[in-house]
Formats: sequence, structure tokens, C-alpha cells
Amino acid sequence: MKSKLKLALLATASALISTSLAAETLFWSTQARPIEETQAMREQVLSGFSGAVTFEPADEGPWQTRLEAELQAGSGRIGVLGALHGNFTPLSDGLADLSGVDVSTVAPGFVELGRLGTDEQKYIPWMQASFVMAAHRDALEHLPEGADLMALSYDDLIAWAANMHEATGQPRFGFPAGPQGLKHRFFQGYLLPSFTGSMVSEFRSEAAEQAWDSFFELWSHTNPASTNFSFMQEQLISGDAWVVFDHTARLADAFNQQPDDFVAFPAPAGPAGRGFMPVLAGVAVPVTAPDMEGATALVNYLLEPETQIATLRATNFFPVIDVVLPEDMPPSVQAAGAAISAMSGADDALPALLPVGLGALGGQFNQIYADTFERIVLARQPVRAVLDDQAEVLRRLIEEAEAPCWAPDAASDGPCPVH
Repeated sequence: MKSKLKLALLATASALISTSLAAETLFWSTQARPIEETQAMREQVLSGFSGAVTFEPADEGPWQTRLEAELQAGSGRIGVLGALHGNFTPLSDGLADLSGVDVSTVAPGFVELGRLGTDEQKYIPWMQASFVMAAHRDALEHLPEGADLMALSYDDLIAWAANMHEATGQPRFGFPAGPQGLKHRFFQGYLLPSFTGSMVSEFRSEAAEQAWDSFFELWSHTNPASTNFSFMQEQLISGDAWVVFDHTARLADAFNQQPDDFVAFPAPAGPAGRGFMPVLAGVAVPVTAPDMEGATALVNYLLEPETQIATLRATNFFPVIDVVLPEDMPPSVQAAGAAISAMSGADDALPALLPVGLGALGGQFNQIYADTFERIVLARQPVRAVLDDQAEVLRRLIEEAEAPCWAPDAASDGPCPVH
């Protein structure tokens, strides 16, 4: 009798534990791994969620290993996944369809990326970082007539640089072409997509020639010392450049030290759209989630305006929805946030993602774009000949990596083609 009673008590306890575990959503994330960010996620972001949630960050390797193990087993404890776009790409079949989540406030280009090339919403955009343009306010009087600072074209930017050059007698555009500068990201994510709609496949197209011709013209109004510039906040503060491009983190000091002197604005648009490179993180739900309703509720919570702002405070990643930032945010966040929101939400927005699937060859991929710049712009070699040479190097690298296309290039079966 005692034995039966003991078994019954154990069964009841087990059931209660199982119910408790099912009611608690495990948020398994590659993001917010630093201790300070992890603590802020738990105490400032997720504390307002009505359900029970446990936030656990992990490096990308263990994150993927555990998820794959649960998917293979057909059951698991992970309720919600947080990761960069590239982490989700190879796991599409194991992600539940979140088409029922309201994404009407999210930038449409990001929503499309979250479908991972399918008809289902495989992940929901969560937070982003990016590059923007910045200018000293003295430069604004030289804007071309009729140009909209928040919706410039590359032609507008070139005309603006020319106006400043003529008016001051000095080239006032600044570009991070130094050894530690992020020039390759500009060419990969901004210039080429804006003219070609592509980062890889149309690398040697006529539209790519036009892109490099335009940049060559812009370079004629660029501070020649740009080959030594890496963090453009320094040139803004010193006055060596009045208009620049860089990552938001590399512009922050200028806005925080002299908030009244500078403005931030979106990257320009070309014939194919307003190419820009977001570092996009999303949230997804594995098909093995123990409590699909609770997991979906957490995903919805993460898109609320107050939660998006709390996430910005915790991680320094910007919202994926259009929100009014509180006045107590640092000036750099206020300025960059408005520019990023305008850029990602623009009608002609064309997200170009960080390279995916290159593995150890990522550095060589970046070098191709840097070498192309040096040969065309600095060495003044013929554009067509350089593009033909570099396209072959690019094609061999992509084939060696067996890397399929990523946005903005169309999905491919096998290595991304270089036409």
C-alpha cells in the first residue's frame, strides 16, 4: 500500500514538474551573451513578460548543437530561439511557421528576409545594427537644390560633395578606406546592391560598372587622406571631413561629444534601390517547442514598442519597428536610430545581408571587394578589365565554399553563380 502511495506521489510530482517546465519558455539565444547584456535582458527586457521565461545565451556552436539534437529527438525544452539571420538559414525545416504574428509594424524588407525563401514566416525580425551616413551641420547649406537629406540618391551625394569641394576649396567627403576601415562593407552592402540589386551574381555586370564609375566620381571630391581613415568619428570631430559613411558604433563619439554639430541620415539609393547592410537578429520557434502558445506570446511581446526600446538599452541593437526613442537616450543613439529607421523602412529599402556560408573564407571574400576598390579607384585601372578579373576570383571562392546565395541575391541551388 505504501509502495503504491509512494508511486502515486512520485507520478503527481513528476506531472507537476513537467507542467511547470512546459509553462516556462526557454529563450535560447546567440545574442546578448556578455554578462552585462544577459543580466539586462533578464531584468530590464523580459521582466515585463506576463509568462515565465528563462533567458539562456550560448555561443553559436553549442546553440546549434542543442537545437539540432532536440529536432532530431522530436521533442525538447527550447521555446524561443534568438540568433542572427545566418544562423537560421540552415535550420529552416525545423522552424515553426509564425505567419500568425502581427508584423505590420516591421520593415517589409526584414519581414521578407524572415521567410528564408519560403512561403512561411520562419523567424520574426527582432533587432538590428547598421551603417549610416553622418554630416557636420555646416555641410547642409551645400546640399543640391531639391535634395532630401533623408532620401538621397548617389547622384545627390556626388553633387553635394562637389558643391562642398567647390565652395571650400577642399574635398570634404570622408570615407573609411584605411587599414582598419570597413570599406568592404560599403561596397558589398551599399554601393553594388544599390546599382545591381546584387552582391555576388551581378558583380561584373554593366550596372556594376556604373556603380564603380559613380564611386570614382565621388572619390574625386573625397579627402585623399581617406586611405588612412578607419573610424570616421575622428574625422568629423577634427573637421577633416564634413560628410562620411561608417558603422553607427564608429560614429558614436562625434554625436556624444558634439551633439549639436552633427546629423545622421540614411545611405543613398541607386537605380536598383537603397542598398544597406543590416546586422539583423530574429526570433523563431522550433517545431519541438513544448508550449507553442507561450512561445508565440513571447515573440509578440518582443515586438512591442516598449520592449524594443528596452532591448536597445540592453544590447545597443536598434528596433526593427518605427518607435519614438526616449529623450534620455545618448545623442548617438537618437541620431543613428532615426537614420536606421528611415533607411530600413524606406519604400526602396534593399537589405543586403552579411555574407553567409563562407566559413574560413570570409576574409578572402572581403579582400576581393577591397582589391577591386584599390585597382579601380586608387590605381585607376580599366573598370571592365578589373571586374572580369575579380569576378573569376569571386567565382572560385564561392564554389570552394559551396556557398548558396544570400540576400539581396536570389536563392540558389548550390554555389551562388557569378554571371
